[in-house]
Amino acid sequence: MDWKDTPEQAAFRKQVREMIQAKMPQRYQVLAREIHQGERQWENDRKSSDPSVREAASEWASSLREKGWVAPHWPKEYGGGGLKPMEQFVLNQEMALAGAPGVGGSGVSLLGPAMIIHGRPDQKEKYLPAILNGETAWAQGFSEPGAGSDLASLTTKATRDGDEFVVNGQKIWTSAAHLADAIFAMVRTDPDAPKHRGITFIVIDDIKTPGLTVRPLTDMGNHHYFNETFFEDVRVPADHVIGEENRGWYVGMTLLDYERSNIGGAVSARKTIEGLLRHLATADGEARSTLGHAGGAVRRHALADCYIASEVMYQFSFRVISMHNAGQLPNYEASTSKLFNSELSQSLARMGTKMFGLYANLWEERNEGDHVAVSFADDYIRSVPATIRGGTSEVQRNIIATRGLGLPRG
Repeated sequence: MDWKDTPEQAAFRKQVREMIQAKMPQRYQVLAREIHQGERQWENDRKSSDPSVREAASEWASSLREKGWVAPHWPKEYGGGGLKPMEQFVLNQEMALAGAPGVGGSGVSLLGPAMIIHGRPDQKEKYLPAILNGETAWAQGFSEPGAGSDLASLTTKATRDGDEFVVNGQKIWTSAAHLADAIFAMVRTDPDAPKHRGITFIVIDDIKTPGLTVRPLTDMGNHHYFNETFFEDVRVPADHVIGEENRGWYVGMTLLDYERSNIGGAVSARKTIEGLLRHLATADGEARSTLGHAGGAVRRHALADCYIASEVMYQFSFRVISMHNAGQLPNYEASTSKLFNSELSQSLARMGTKMFGLYANLWEERNEGDHVAVSFADDYIRSVPATIRGGTSEVQRNIIATRGLGLPRG
């Protein structure tokens, strides 16, 4: 691994920093100073009832679009940045360090790459600019109640009826569907084919299409982030298929985003620890005493362990991106990074909650601006699915065991 920027990378890093400093709206500068930040901030903001918040989201999207950084991994001919893997890494690292929200959501990270490879020219012309312009936010319709880690077991069915498909079934854990304008999905079009075949990738460009219902799923922390999505005789034009009918599995697995290093997770963990240390250094005696009383040594050691783990996470990130930069394709290395990062997020939330003892159970601000303890408790509750979504820890361990360690399947 090479931890040093080349002169070209250093120049690009400087360019990214200067753009963020000059263009990031005041709203996001303020939010960046908080220890804990919400997920999909931009997608929430673009749907806000506050005009100033919507303006901040639009302004930031415009600034990134001017540089081609809404979709840095897309080819330039489609409005992307066409950045090399290491440039993507630098951009994502600087964005994470600045607390700058990403723009475009699943449309940028998933639908766009799949459409660039498999879509027809008219589909690319219709959908890609709307993603980059922030006009259309897309939700991902993949997971189902009986098809999560084993996604190929999906049963949502699409039956051909003339020039349309009629879709019936259910998707679950549909992230930010309540904020989306449209949804793409994998559906089963040939129930008699082997499970990885007979699947078709479709786009439904209006999430309010008759028969399509988005129902909120409220988590243990009383947050609405996920949804369950129901399809009841939803009619989709047959020309909304991306790629070939019955070969949607291969479309769904297509990704152009080579930036799988998880540098954002590493930066987030480090910033959380540093923010906690700042808070304890400036808080009143009661809060600071958490590190000084009889059990303080245990807490200090736990904090040090999390800091060391965040450094290990940094190294995993550099390992993955160094492989990409050398023309190699990380496999179990990416699974190791994902596994370590998701379990680190849980450990850090648990450690931060324990720092404040019973105070963390208040779940409301005791004093104005004194929200750090409550935030860690909230993180602790929300971290439960961290080792489930995006590929469970069990699946990641199996990949590491079989592909990394060469252990037999069993």
